[in-house]
Amino acid sequence: MEPAQVAIIGSGLIGRSWAMVFAAGGFKVKLYDIAQQQLMSALENIRQQMKEMEKLGVLKGALSAEQQLALISVCTDLKAAVEGATFIQECTPENLELKKKIFSQLDLIVDDNVILSSSTSCLLPSKLFTGLKHVKQCIVSHPVNPPYFVPLVEIVPHPETDASTTERTYALMKKIGQSPVKLNREIEGFVLNRLQYAVISEAWRLVGEGVISPTDLDLVMSDGLGMRYAFIGPLETMHLNAEGVSNYCERYAEGMRLVLNTFGPVPEFSGETAQKVNQALSEKIPVVPKVLDARRKWRDECLTGLAKLKTQMKSD
Repeated sequence: MEPAQVAIIGSGLIGRSWAMVFAAGGFKVKLYDIAQQQLMSALENIRQQMKEMEKLGVLKGALSAEQQLALISVCTDLKAAVEGATFIQECTPENLELKKKIFSQLDLIVDDNVILSSSTSCLLPSKLFTGLKHVKQCIVSHPVNPPYFVPLVEIVPHPETDASTTERTYALMKKIGQSPVKLNREIEGFVLNRLQYAVISEAWRLVGEGVISPTDLDLVMSDGLGMRYAFIGPLETMHLNAEGVSNYCERYAEGMRLVLNTFGPVPEFSGETAQKVNQALSEKIPVVPKVLDARRKWRDECLTGLAKLKTQMKSD
């Protein structure tokens, strides 16, 4: 059987990563961008990443790197890129007008069966898709950067999205090895960023008030909470840290409320605290492209190793 086909709109970091995820799942991938040179650069980057991961034994999927690469083709014509696709993942820059323009163009050329999906990390579906003829087929599939190494995908419907679109998207994400979660309705920041911003907000206050240094604050997460959260979430943590959630609430609700009531207003993320945090992080990781790239590479290698460990632990 001919493998199913998907189209990726935009060949930047997220688009390339999505292309790799779908190819690993055995899908034919058409990667679209407006500039041929950008596409050639993207293909070469994908090739290098896949070859490196194959060498390290962490390549996703049952196919070899060459077999996966053979599934990916590039295209500078939007209509040709989406022809035959059952799923279209938009990965253009985080600009509302640009994304609306892309979806307006797609709305004119797709049929009634294809799913139109956006990688947006913060733009609400109601702002992206309202007024489109195929709005029932539109959805947000927000990945975590980089989606090849971090499998979570937030599936966020437009108020008019058909339930079957949500279910088909969820099933597709499961099929390609991602970890989809369904939001029942749209909300600013979705869920991942709301949780992330809550942590950043309190981290900022603690550093700003002189309670802890920026480097020690990061250590609290990386060698503390993060160790648990790599495998279980905050609600299961509550469940296991007592005799179930009800028991946890009986024991700790009063103390939690006491602490939470001391939280201040949302920080401005500027001024003296910004200088303090920037200085500490710049001393640890100088803001030089070569140094930052090396640290990002190290981060991705750690994520690869952690993903491999989690897969092993699930299969044991």
